[in-house]
Amino acid sequence: MSKKQITFNIELRERIGTGGAREARNNGFVPGVLYGGGEDPVAISLRLPEVLKAIETGHFLSSTASLVHDGKKQMVIPQAIQMHPITDRPMHVDLFRVTAKQKIKVEVPVHFVGEELSPGLKKAGTLNVVRHTVELLVPAGNIPESIEADVSKLEIGDNVKISDIKLPSDAEPTITDRDFTIATIAGRAAVVETDDAEGEEAEDETTAEAEGDDADGEASED
Repeated sequence: MSKKQITFNIELRERIGTGGAREARNNGFVPGVLYGGGEDPVAISLRLPEVLKAIETGHFLSSTASLVHDGKKQMVIPQAIQMHPITDRPMHVDLFRVTAKQKIKVEVPVHFVGEELSPGLKKAGTLNVVRHTVELLVPAGNIPESIEADVSKLEIGDNVKISDIKLPSDAEPTITDRDFTIATIAGRAAVVETDDAEGEEAEDETTAEAEGDDADGEASED
């Protein structure tokens, strides 16, 4: 499934600072700042329903958006969003100007496939996910929706590293100094079995002590 295109119809915000931001929120907008691209920062107002819709896509901070003002469009990448700690309403948005070919850093979700075929998982192993997302350097106009990690052939003790994942030809991980791990197939914790054994031993010792007490009691009665 492809990502839903995010579009923001914006207005320029003449008043800046706390007062201007408060006025924008009172009028049903979300204050924001547009910067980057070699141009000066611009205070803007985004429509609240459009911001909420963008958040609901689940990839607000990992995909580009189209900014529309006076019929002109500008590609941007959301950089940050501030939420109200109580109402969870968006309070402020930072947007960064980009071009389609410009390479940017973005977190891309990892999608795991082949879990039902993994011999390690069939042996009661567990999938231990080290990284749910991977930061990639990709063109702004070609951000992948996700990357796939195939675990179908993994045994207990095996792992998936970034070198095992097929990335788009124009994408590369931002971490280049090591072949980092994405996930491992872990076995059942031996400590569980140890705890059970210790519990059984403790129970045997308690039973033996109780039986010894009974025997002493009977001897004293005689």
